[in-house]
Amino acid sequence: MTTLIFVRHGETDWNRTGRVQGSTDIPLNDTGRAQARTAAVDLRAQLNGPVALVSSDLSRARETAEIIAAALDLDAPRLYPQLQERAYGDAEGTTDQEFTARWGAWATAQVPGAETREQLRRRALSGIRRVVRDVRRATAPAEASVIVVSHGGLIRELVRHATGGALPSENTYLPNGGGYTMLYERERLRLMDAARHADFSPAVR
Repeated sequence: MTTLIFVRHGETDWNRTGRVQGSTDIPLNDTGRAQARTAAVDLRAQLNGPVALVSSDLSRARETAEIIAAALDLDAPRLYPQLQERAYGDAEGTTDQEFTARWGAWATAQVPGAETREQLRRRALSGIRRVVRDVRRATAPAEASVIVVSHGGLIRELVRHATGGALPSENTYLPNGGGYTMLYERERLRLMDAARHADFSPAVR
């Protein structure tokens, strides 16, 4: 069994102005860096025993992970492209209002070039399997907890998978610097303390 602590990257300027980022590589802003430092403080209270740190290779996630690593005296994060945000195709760079005007509701939108939820889920689960395998090999026989710095769309799809679609509700999102804890056992994910995670914030991707 492996404990996975998922953390969404800190804020970027596109987050602040409500623009869809997806796979576009937008860096953290100063608010995002402060959020990463706050996340590190919160994480310190949760950790017990060996800890590994991994991240999406997009710069906003990578820098968030590097700030956490420095604050917690951890090794530099290992980067996994499979942990990148959902690719939104032609929608990247648009505001929520522009998105809705062009393609309609998020849940049913058909955006040219965008990754489907099913594609995202397969990629995310494949990435998590690789992360767990790599960490177990590196830390055996100890059972290390893993901090996984990634993106709101990917994390919410894993939450949806782990809860059989019960969480999260549509049109909500995970705040920058926010997180979830899941257990990975026998290639299955389970969300810990699901009741605490029942409410997201209003959606801006």
